[in-house]
Order: sequence, then C-alpha cells, then structure tokens
Amino acid sequence: MSTAALYLAHLNPMTTAHESIISMLKQDYNVYVFPVRFINDGREINTKSFPFTYEVRKLMVESVFGDSVSVFPNYTFYAPFAKYMPPLLSSRSWELRNQITAEINEETFVSYTGDKAERLMLKAYRLNPLKANRLEISASSVKDEIYRQAVEGGNEEWRAKVPEQVVDIIRKNWEVVDKFSRMQDGTKRVMGMKFPREGYK
Repeated sequence: MSTAALYLAHLNPMTTAHESIISMLKQDYNVYVFPVRFINDGREINTKSFPFTYEVRKLMVESVFGDSVSVFPNYTFYAPFAKYMPPLLSSRSWELRNQITAEINEETFVSYTGDKAERLMLKAYRLNPLKANRLEISASSVKDEIYRQAVEGGNEEWRAKVPEQVVDIIRKNWEVVDKFSRMQDGTKRVMGMKFPREGYK
C-alpha cells in the first residue's frame, strides 16, 4: 500500500534544498507539495516575504519534477487571518488541516518539516511528521540575495542555490523581484508564523 508525503512550504523561491527534500521523499512516498497562499477577497496577497504567486511557485516545482509530484493550492489561509490563531484552539486552523488532507488519495500519509517547532505543531494536528533535520540553504537568505542583486546589480551568487529551471522562472518574473526589493515588508510574525499585515484582522 502506498503512502503519501505532504510537504507544506513557502517555496519563495524554490531552492536546491527544497529540490533535495522532494527528491528524498519521492524515493519512498507519493509526494504532495502545498505552497502556502494567503487570500483576501478572492485575491492572493503577496509581500516582500512572499513575492511569488502560487501559480509561479507551482511552475517552479513542476519545472523540476514534472508530474512526478502533485502540487495543490489547499494550504490556503483566508482573511481575516487572525481567526487561525491560536493554533489548535481555533476551529479555523482545523479547517485548514482538513482542507490540506482533502486531496490525499492514500489511506496513510506523513508530513515533512526540518523545523522542530513546526514538527511539534504537525504532530498536534495529526499530520504524522517525519524526523528530519533542517537543510542549510534557506529560501529567505536566497530571496535576500536576489533582492540585493535587484537593488545593487552585479552579484548572482543566489543562482548556485536554486535549480537552473527555477533560475529561468525567476528571471522571467524579474519585475516581481524588482518591485518587492524596493518595498517595506508587509508581513507580521504571530506565534512564530508569518502572515501578511493586509487581511490579518
């Protein structure tokens, strides 16, 4: 009997670390990738922390893995995002959990995170997290390097940390990078989670 692996991630952008994780999971599981989305009045909210749309991030995953993994939009928070807090006690947070698992065809599944706090949360939501270590390359640091190039020019060190197919996608969406590189970050951190300020309450 096959088992599914759920990978909930920001993927802003997809890095070689994400590629390694998905490749590792594919060896033993049917992989479902869920890039996070924030929706307000039917519109996806993007910020400096979350610059690329769901469709662009889906394309990043599929450009590397084709149809060998499944990418779904079910990891979606709907405004007002404050209603998902506090985790576990909020009925909206359990709705999100069920929203994510609704697409899973397999009877058994596991989930993946390299973060200890996130692993505890996934365990509390009965998402069966695997034991794993955080990989060295973070999407946040790669994103910062991309923004630095947009503002200062020159350095392209970030390219070595991103799959080549994704490099092409980022370049095709450079207007997004350029736009957010010059903006203040419209996100806030609540109980260790990042949310867009727009639509939080």
